[in-house]
Amino acid sequence: MPKIRVGVVGVGHLGLRHAQTYQRIENCSLVAVCDINPLRLKEVSQDLKTAGVADYRKLLGKVDAVSIATPTTNHFEIASFFLKNHISTLVEKPFTRSLKEADILINLARKNKLALQVGHIERFNSAFGATQKLIKDPKFIECHRLSPFPHRSLDIGVVLDLMIHDIDIVLGLVRVGIKKLEAVGVSVLTSFEDIANARITFENGCVANLTASRVSDETMRRIRIFQKDTYISLDYKEARASIYKKQGVNITKTDLPIEKEEPLEKELRAFIECVLLHKEPLISGPVARQALKIALKIQKQIWRKNVS
Repeated sequence: MPKIRVGVVGVGHLGLRHAQTYQRIENCSLVAVCDINPLRLKEVSQDLKTAGVADYRKLLGKVDAVSIATPTTNHFEIASFFLKNHISTLVEKPFTRSLKEADILINLARKNKLALQVGHIERFNSAFGATQKLIKDPKFIECHRLSPFPHRSLDIGVVLDLMIHDIDIVLGLVRVGIKKLEAVGVSVLTSFEDIANARITFENGCVANLTASRVSDETMRRIRIFQKDTYISLDYKEARASIYKKQGVNITKTDLPIEKEEPLEKELRAFIECVLLHKEPLISGPVARQALKIALKIQKQIWRKNVS
């Protein structure tokens, strides 16, 4: 089977990890990296012993697939170029800045029969995978995603930067329409919201409470899922999960066995497999669009309150 030739556009913190990971995947070959910062480009291309280009258009004819890990403001321009030129594309989250941009990319991928995957990495977390078969009918979901100030991804607020991960997970667990959405947020260190809370009430009565902050003194990525006589606690960061069950008047705790794997490697291996086998990605354009739609609604509600 031929190897997929891959390029990475944007080799900051996350893009570098993409490039390093592709070099470990057997059925693909990292042929080039791209970045507009000449010093960063030289450093990364030399370290990885691969070609470096400053203009992503120069990857045309050299790659079969790309990862795009640039600021969100550039996602649409770069992704549309590659999709128009019949190159499968993985776009880091958030997918795009608007639903209109998302729809154009989705249609381009569909028209040209290409893999279009969006980087919602928590779907590939081993702890989440271990709990999925246990989640039947959630009644209440509580998510906390906190981090210190990142000094990157500052072209977007915390909803699109962090909370969108949990929005995607929750929408995947509760597959019904939304009845009510409430949100609050505060700008602390940037011109965007840096801490936010959203409460989503679904048509089946399930409620999800999501909190995201990038001005915390600790890092936390946790979700708790409550259903009849059971709740599941999951720590994405530590890749740990426990199930608590009612037994008579007592509650018993069981730690779930988890085979820890690197989520990014699982994600990129899945993308390469989709390119090779012409499969629909787990986090396809339409799936990512759903999370983006809710994230934009939350953001709009936050800023409507802050302006009024």
